[in-house]
Amino acid sequence: MDQQTLDLLEFDTIRRILSEYAATTLGKQLASDVAPLKDVARIRTELELVSEMVEALQSGQSPPFAGVHDIRLILRRAEIGTMLTAEQLLQIAETLTATGAIYRYRSRLDGKFARIIDMLSSVDDLGTVARTITGSIDGRGHLIDSASPELGAIRQSLNEIEERAKNEINRLLRDPEIRKILRFSNATVNGDHYVLPVAANHRQKIPGVVHRSSSTGETLFIEPASLAAISSERSYLKSEEDREVRRILRKLSGEVGKYARQVNYILEVIAHLDLITAKARYSDDYRMSAPEINEEGKLWLREGRHPILEQLFRNQLPATNEEAAAGKKRKVVPIELRLGFGFRMLVITGPNTGGKTVTLKTTGLLSVMALSALHIPANPGSQIPYFENVFCDIGDEQNLQQSLSTFSSHITRIARILQDSDNKTLILLDELGAGTDPTEGAALGRAILDYIDGSGGLSMVTTHLGDLKTYAFTNENAENGAVEFDIETLRPTYKLHIGQFGMSNALKIAQRLKLPREVIRGAHRYLKRRKGRHQGGELLKLQELREDAEKAKLNALAAQHEAEVTRKQLSHQMKEIELAQAKAEALREWRSHLAINDEVYVQRFGKAGKIVRVLPAKGVVLVSVGLGQWEIPFEEILPEANV
Repeated sequence: MDQQTLDLLEFDTIRRILSEYAATTLGKQLASDVAPLKDVARIRTELELVSEMVEALQSGQSPPFAGVHDIRLILRRAEIGTMLTAEQLLQIAETLTATGAIYRYRSRLDGKFARIIDMLSSVDDLGTVARTITGSIDGRGHLIDSASPELGAIRQSLNEIEERAKNEINRLLRDPEIRKILRFSNATVNGDHYVLPVAANHRQKIPGVVHRSSSTGETLFIEPASLAAISSERSYLKSEEDREVRRILRKLSGEVGKYARQVNYILEVIAHLDLITAKARYSDDYRMSAPEINEEGKLWLREGRHPILEQLFRNQLPATNEEAAAGKKRKVVPIELRLGFGFRMLVITGPNTGGKTVTLKTTGLLSVMALSALHIPANPGSQIPYFENVFCDIGDEQNLQQSLSTFSSHITRIARILQDSDNKTLILLDELGAGTDPTEGAALGRAILDYIDGSGGLSMVTTHLGDLKTYAFTNENAENGAVEFDIETLRPTYKLHIGQFGMSNALKIAQRLKLPREVIRGAHRYLKRRKGRHQGGELLKLQELREDAEKAKLNALAAQHEAEVTRKQLSHQMKEIELAQAKAEALREWRSHLAINDEVYVQRFGKAGKIVRVLPAKGVVLVSVGLGQWEIPFEEILPEANV
């Protein structure tokens, strides 16, 4: 997909919003990298997964992602034999415990979520491996005494040594002669050594090793000779403890290394699940729906809304105190847009700030979102063709590095677009022909439209040039579109009308703004001389005819869509009925062949039992359940394997 197009459409903002809905680091990374897919079948499959997840979320079946960490680098280290730290092993244990939660989530899912169930089929419960780790390491990342018999024995010895050291310290502190030479009446620790704070001038009164002195040199911290042997023994046991801890960590790391590849694959599945869930949460939060992806070049946005504007308005404060008091917020005006239904090109005209550019951006952005397997903010039944590329030339950006003017920059961009366009391309051009002489701009614009038409793809262009307004009248593959403008309020309504061409309304606006009547009449005279006295009326009549045809076509398409939806619903219901009938017939067949000692499930007791006798005349079977035997009607007996 063309990167400049993605930048112009602000697709990175969609990625950022989507990543905020992801629960894990893995999912956020996938959301930040989401892009249009190249395989139509995969796009449809992903969209179906998102639709299933929306339904699952709405029914309270949200996937559990707690405890999932990005441990891929740690797993690689374990796989090549590197010893992991206790903290790293705890991260792995939490993630492996999470795989068990995902495994159980899959088993609890309703059968109607078949695609999600299938996606999670390779996720195993690795909780046993996690328990191996947590059975040796506590929540603070410390190895517990029971991690191995050797570690327990060493720590028991250390505790005994510690007790001996404390007893000796207490004995020394109780000695009146020693207390006289201490700076303060407590022992302290220097590294692994217990030391006493002795006044420097009494150094010779206590035998031992000086470990350090105070900053003034008046206090010496001395380890008494009677503690030296104990400290040496403790140091030895500490080294033995460290050696045993490292052995246990290496063993646990090796155990993790055995499962590294399997866990890596499961992490990929969980990351994908998180991405699907993020897409579903985004869809549900913004009232989106799944577009229908087609390969027939048919684009139909049913009440499509610009998602970034919708997010902006949602977080925007009311403009006035009255709006705040009424709880009002700005709403995005939806557009109804079609391409590929009788025409492949739409020429949109209308006043500045009337929504022409927003219409282009909405169409482009929703198309890119759909091809990225995202739901779109539009009504159900919206259709998006499979595009190999979407090209945009939107905005007045000048290329300062190449010293190009706005016009030259646009032409350079359009030249690249035309070179790479084909029948699987969507082209969006803003203000075609602007930035130069209107006559030459219109001529160049018509030639560009002819070239685009020849490529066979879909296209939308906006323009202010009057000569381009009539292009659709001479090309059966093109149609006019206009953004609405309210003359009374002098504000755009941002509504798009297909089959119309936009009027500049300059004279009406000038009249509303109280320009002198003489000036208005003079302007009308000049306008008639330029256009011809009857041309305007003929164009208006032609526009009315095309507008009526467009409304009839739109109504027919809507009716066709509703009929197709009804047909699919009926077909689905028929399949469910046929499946239920087949199951019932199979159950009747099974019950007709019941025999003594068959294992069955008794619905009444919710338990398994064994057939003792079959009594077809009475329509019952005698079943042994627990300590008793019961006559159970045939219809309450089920195959044990199906329960």
